[in-house]
Amino acid sequence: MTDDERQQGDKETRRQGDDEIHTHLLTCSPAHTIVHRPSSLSVSIIARDEARHIGNAIRSVAELADETLVLLDERTRDRTAAISRELGARVVVESWRGFGAQRNRALDLCHGEWVLFLDADERVTPELQEEIRAIVSNPVEMTKWQDDKMADASVTLSPCHLVTLSPVGYWIPRYNQFFGKTLHGGGWYPDHQLRLLRRGHTRYDEARQVHEYAELDGQAGYLHEHLLHLNIERLDELWRKQTNYAIHEAQTLWREGRRARWRNFVGAPLREFVRRFIRLGGWRDGMLGLFLCATLAYFELVKFVHLKGLENLTR
Repeated sequence: MTDDERQQGDKETRRQGDDEIHTHLLTCSPAHTIVHRPSSLSVSIIARDEARHIGNAIRSVAELADETLVLLDERTRDRTAAISRELGARVVVESWRGFGAQRNRALDLCHGEWVLFLDADERVTPELQEEIRAIVSNPVEMTKWQDDKMADASVTLSPCHLVTLSPVGYWIPRYNQFFGKTLHGGGWYPDHQLRLLRRGHTRYDEARQVHEYAELDGQAGYLHEHLLHLNIERLDELWRKQTNYAIHEAQTLWREGRRARWRNFVGAPLREFVRRFIRLGGWRDGMLGLFLCATLAYFELVKFVHLKGLENLTR
């Protein structure tokens, strides 16, 4: 090989090396790296005796979900299971574990990369369908260097130093309807719910009996379109639901070591009414807002009465 050929070969080798380094730095730069790839969506509904609502809930996601799972409480006595199967949902009947544990079980049973939790009395609006479809079909996965030093070209770069910045969960605003009227104050709007979750990146706190929430190992984003929640349609339904919540909340407080104080029997209901009716604008909904804020204030009293009862039982 002549000197000219050897020099030409060295130049070619250096050029290829520079191209490789350039390509590596383009894909492993300290700036965000964006990756697009399609995903699948499971919709999960946790239910008991929801024959009145379950059909329309499933229909509202029929064109959105790759899979619909109904995790049914074994104590169900109506046609919830039959209606769900007729509409193509997969029904799993199991014993009740508590809200948080049921949601964790549903996450384990679903097959989609993303899971949308929907209650039987909720509906996914067409606008929300489109927004969720856009996220699931073309998610943006953003990464950056965990340590800025790793961006230095003198340091060996490795994908293990990347961390994901893209959301692993999304908060969804929700319209709440009471007796057919959509509320705008009192804490019932925008009522964001963390419901669209990336499976494998979230679990629920099983110690909470009611108002369970998802714990994420990454970022959370916010959607713009709404769920529709047919919250309460009858007075007896309101009374039954709030009584159940008050009892479960009292049990949660008891397990956390809280004890009722006499001042709680006046202070807690008063604070709840002021918070909802004045600070959160319950007055905007007129007489219905006044009635609902007063009702929830009353059930704060019920909660602490039940907590005091638990204390007396253990003496």
